[in-house]
Amino acid sequence: MADLIAIGTRKGLWLARSDDDRRTWRLDGPHLVAQEVAAVAVDTREAVPRVLAGVQYGHWGPTVTWSDDLGGSWHETDDGAIRFPAGTGAALARVWQLRPDVAARPGVVWAGCEPHSLWRSDDGGRSFGLVRGLWDHPHRPTWEPGGGGGAVHTVLPHPTGDRVVVAMSTGGVYVSDDGGSTWQPRNSGITTSFLPGPPPEYGQCVHKVAVDAGDPDRLYAQNHFGVFRTDDAGGTWTSIAGGLPADFGFPVAASPRTPGTAWVVPLVADADRTPPGGRLRVHRTRDGGASWTELGAGLPDGCWTAVLRDAVCVDEAEPTGVYVGTRDGCVYASADEGGSFTRVAAHLPDVLCVRAARLP
Repeated sequence: MADLIAIGTRKGLWLARSDDDRRTWRLDGPHLVAQEVAAVAVDTREAVPRVLAGVQYGHWGPTVTWSDDLGGSWHETDDGAIRFPAGTGAALARVWQLRPDVAARPGVVWAGCEPHSLWRSDDGGRSFGLVRGLWDHPHRPTWEPGGGGGAVHTVLPHPTGDRVVVAMSTGGVYVSDDGGSTWQPRNSGITTSFLPGPPPEYGQCVHKVAVDAGDPDRLYAQNHFGVFRTDDAGGTWTSIAGGLPADFGFPVAASPRTPGTAWVVPLVADADRTPPGGRLRVHRTRDGGASWTELGAGLPDGCWTAVLRDAVCVDEAEPTGVYVGTRDGCVYASADEGGSFTRVAAHLPDVLCVRAARLP
């Protein structure tokens, strides 16, 4: 069994591989040289793993490309994998999220994009169709761009049913219980300290959402100010930020194996967006956010960088591996749920996204 980390950066993609312990890594790259890679996924549902990348070619624009030989060669669909239908008056600006569906739905891959839109592929990411239920939602014209743009950045398909959860900047959390045909905002309890008055039905600046291993109705959200949990698929959210040094941050990740276990990376808000005290630390909960433990073995002090929303991920190994990429081009890996980290890479371009997978 080998382990792979796909690292998307402002100027290309790197692949790191470990053949035994998830502590010693070989770095390969750059692939897709000088292209922005804001989304990456490793699809291991078929016998041959597929690496999918959402790239921005600059002059030629954004698209999805894929490799079935771990970066040896890359392929693109003629005329682009994602194209807005005629009559929408929109053009693709960036692919922010690529999410392979569960094993029971082979070939299905979801893409969250800018402008605010959700797309579904049934052919492994070669071509995508616009999910009209979300695009035609009456709220869409009033969704505003966040600091990084207006995009669907989180896609969470239900492991057994037809539910799909998305989060966007800035619109908040929306849920479909019928595979994407209809959508409802699910933001009650998520605060909006940056807006006057009581929290609205939608418009929250949710940075990332993750689903708990024990219950698909339990979700964790890192907000623009605030960390929250819901136990009813977004019907109501409660704060779980107590015990954290700061409630601002971008990523949240949840264990795929252990219920109640999740990780965040707190940053000083709002203008600073740096680790508290210049100490890069991951915080872990094992009780659904009732308490948090600071984890820092192998992570740097004197660190004034940030960690973006998709630059933290976990793997499906036992124990769970945790992976962190920074805006100053470093990537750290933990093979023990964050207990200790080793540095995988340094001096890369700005790390935008990190994904880990176990290879057959």
